[in-house]
Amino acid sequence: MSNKVIKSHAIAKYIRLSTHKSRRVLKQIEGRQYNEARLMLEFMPYKASKVIIKVLESALSNMSQNEISKNKIDTKTVIVKEAFANKGPTLKRFQPRAQGRAFPIQKPTCHITIKLEI
Repeated sequence: MSNKVIKSHAIAKYIRLSTHKSRRVLKQIEGRQYNEARLMLEFMPYKASKVIIKVLESALSNMSQNEISKNKIDTKTVIVKEAFANKGPTLKRFQPRAQGRAFPIQKPTCHITIKLEI
């Protein structure tokens, strides 16, 4: 391909993970090649890595869809330019406790964004 820069991104919203647990995984793949990032995520023992693999694949798919010439994209040249997680709405629940008390439970959500570039 010529010196044309191809960009794409994918966003997963309302994922039932906390932002700091997602960011821990996203920091590892930021700035790496697609193949390397995908391989790292495969072997990470975190729940977030499964969701992030899906978002990463979606971003790559978006890149091939948005490409004007519709050529097969070489994944060796694709780089994870940005990967971040923003805070989503918190689901508020209550756990019953002794003597009629209620204990609040916060269930965090996050929005994961991955931006790719050739």
